[in-house]
Amino acid sequence: MAKKKKNVPYLLLVLLLLVAFVLFKFLGPATHKTEKGFLYVKTGTTLEQLKVQLLKEKFLGSTTWLNMAVKALGYKTVKPGKYKVGAGTSILSLVRMLKNGRQTPVDLVINKIRTKEALAGRIGKLFECDSLQTIGFLNSKDSLTEYGLDSNTVMATVLPLRYEIKWNTTPRAIFDRFFEAYKKFWTDERSKKAAAQGLSQLEVITLASIIDEETNKAADKPKIASTYMNRIAKGMPLQADPTVKFALKDFGIKRILFGHLAVVSPYNTYKNKGLPPGPICTPQQSTIDSVLNAPKTDYLYFVASSNFDGSHIFTSNYEEHTKYAKMYQQVLDAQIRKRDSINALP
Repeated sequence: MAKKKKNVPYLLLVLLLLVAFVLFKFLGPATHKTEKGFLYVKTGTTLEQLKVQLLKEKFLGSTTWLNMAVKALGYKTVKPGKYKVGAGTSILSLVRMLKNGRQTPVDLVINKIRTKEALAGRIGKLFECDSLQTIGFLNSKDSLTEYGLDSNTVMATVLPLRYEIKWNTTPRAIFDRFFEAYKKFWTDERSKKAAAQGLSQLEVITLASIIDEETNKAADKPKIASTYMNRIAKGMPLQADPTVKFALKDFGIKRILFGHLAVVSPYNTYKNKGLPPGPICTPQQSTIDSVLNAPKTDYLYFVASSNFDGSHIFTSNYEEHTKYAKMYQQVLDAQIRKRDSINALP
């Protein structure tokens, strides 16, 4: 009897050590450091497939304790998403996160994007949906009609903002976020200003996109907007070089030549009067406001200053414009000759 009593403390100690071991396995650090640091669970993944993925991507070395936690917590339905799994995450924390679908949203930052294809490519790299699904949506007449858009105007609603969106979101749901931000941007005040300028919301953004491609000089943007609106009012073609680059899909062109102007496209504003059928980039909000707040002027022409400081010279008659354009060209040619002579030195 005395011997049994002596064994009790040892049995309790063993039991406590066993409990401590089990708790450590469930609550202690379990996951390993991986290159990505994120677990991407695709739509339709089964629980067994998820277990294989955790092993294959080396988040876990074994699923023994994972299996126990899955049963204990009643984890059955796999929720797709992007999950941040840091090194040392416990088994219980991992299973709870996956069971509750606590995924990390994708940080989608839109800066200047020129084409639907470029946007689709960006989305395809960041989200579960691929670029083909996205471009299919952006070109779908049936999909875009309900938004009052078409394949030319769809990019007008993609404002340069920061969007937090779940990784497993569909192209339509991603676009809904863009469209929601677009509607929020168009306050009553902005809508009234657009009407006062004689432009629709889509036309304002199209014009702003051209201006954003023309210059980075904030002070000149309202005057460029005024110049273009004056040309439209007089039935003159815009003759905006950036629209020709867009028509050619060649954004590396430094100087527009006569051969470039021959391109047949509704975006060639040398051949077609008025605005092109849609924006040629995603313009900054400040540039959109420059169009809305454009002053009333008699400007019909502008050319880059021969000072090469990024500013422009605005004129209302062609003779004066030609004089400043010639000055700019002469200085530019001189710079090119100087550069060529330096490059030719042995």
